[in-house]
Amino acid sequence: MIRQSLTRRAALTGLAGTGLLTRRPAAAAASPGPAVDRDTVVIALERDFSNLDALVAITSDSNRYVLQIYDTLYGFDAHGQLAPRLATAVAVSEDGLSYTYTLRPGVRFHTGGVLTSDDVRFSLDHILDPASKSTRRPQLAPVVAAIETPDPATVIFRLRQRDGAFPNKIAGYLPVVPRDYGSSQPAASFFARSPVSLGPYRVRSFRTDYLELERFDEYWGEKPKVKRLVFKVIPEAGSRTAALLTGEVDVVAGVPFQDFATLRDTPGVFAVANPLGSPLLIHIDADKPGLPTFRREVRQALSYGIDTQAVIDTVLHGAGEKLAGMISRYYPYGSDPALQPYPYDPARARELLQSAGYPDGFEARLVIGSDHPIEIAEAAAGYWAQIGVRIRIQRYDYATWAQLNNMHKAGPLGVMEMANAIFDPIHPVGGVFARAGTWCDYDNPEVEALIQKVIPVSDPGERGALFREINRRLHDDAAAIFISELYDIFAARQGLMWAPQPGTGYLNFRQIGWTA
Repeated sequence: MIRQSLTRRAALTGLAGTGLLTRRPAAAAASPGPAVDRDTVVIALERDFSNLDALVAITSDSNRYVLQIYDTLYGFDAHGQLAPRLATAVAVSEDGLSYTYTLRPGVRFHTGGVLTSDDVRFSLDHILDPASKSTRRPQLAPVVAAIETPDPATVIFRLRQRDGAFPNKIAGYLPVVPRDYGSSQPAASFFARSPVSLGPYRVRSFRTDYLELERFDEYWGEKPKVKRLVFKVIPEAGSRTAALLTGEVDVVAGVPFQDFATLRDTPGVFAVANPLGSPLLIHIDADKPGLPTFRREVRQALSYGIDTQAVIDTVLHGAGEKLAGMISRYYPYGSDPALQPYPYDPARARELLQSAGYPDGFEARLVIGSDHPIEIAEAAAGYWAQIGVRIRIQRYDYATWAQLNNMHKAGPLGVMEMANAIFDPIHPVGGVFARAGTWCDYDNPEVEALIQKVIPVSDPGERGALFREINRRLHDDAAAIFISELYDIFAARQGLMWAPQPGTGYLNFRQIGWTA
């Protein structure tokens, strides 16, 4: 049985039966001191930068640099609550169709110009322009009717309809760039290489595998302690870890799950597993009548047919937690602790397949990108083989996978995640399960009606209650195979003062620094 083989693998990798990591022998101590000096932090990343234009790039790409280079009217604090940044205040009209932001005076761009409302308008226009192919456009174009700039310090967004998540969308999707920068250049290519905004760091040097930022000393807010951030792309995980231990880098992102315990016990290093507020799931093509996955009984069978706790204990090496639905508990509202994940029940899975007309199972493709462990797909395929579902795994590099996913060609089954970009559940729920969602291959009239009902609601209590109901219906309909809360693992040199923010995949190095 697959369960037994995974249990044996757990023993070999040093996992206890409880799912918690046991300690493995410590590796050799890391070399002491910073990689360069105390004015510099060197960060090793797992994949290339494809686009530095944060108004266009997908979240999982821009989340590595956006908080360093860019700034927004409002942002999010450590608890996912809205906090003023480039704007000092926002006023909402009584009908909820107008948001007026008052800009902070004297804020300067990296090029020296002063922020005005015209720059905010230009930034939004860049997103809304179909030619830019912005991944933010589907979130803002249906909502914003007009933007007005009655004076340099005032921006008014006029909405087509009420949108309770609109302030979160402005905080997460609208980094501000200057109108007069690069206007004589082809915007799509020029700005993607040499972006300018109002963040605490500005670009000094860039190529796809290397990004160097320098502190912007005229930044309006708290100045960073470190003068220089250097991002190096080191695709191979073992090489990233070696670079940390030998002193080439100070921080490593994308640490393999199986290396967490070893690095945690290594002298001179600290390691941390950070929850991302990002559901790890297997996406299902559920809206195509010709596919087996169109049947709810088949989707439920796939959910009963995989032991997600064993996957967490082995493939993720304990760095995860079972997930009952689409809404992570790390969102400020909307999750339901009473909702239980599907239990592992292969007998029930086989009964459901037979009732759906597939007593001998069926064949299907399972797509996975290179940024997820291939063992996730292998484990799922192994479990489903026990109930008669024969899986062909196809793995693609990250860029190809993202393109296929955006074009609805990464199915009928595909491993994916949903990054937390705006600390509101409409981002994962709307993106995957609303009819107009960018990655939606699902059509449930009841869920769609609830999504439309929650959209105009601004009260967090009422909004949370509606999302809990949506989450329950998605669970009962087996709209996806929900595997785990997703964690990222980081390792860093002792003496570095930094911790990732729980509940988001955005890397925040604004306050990183070295101990005295």
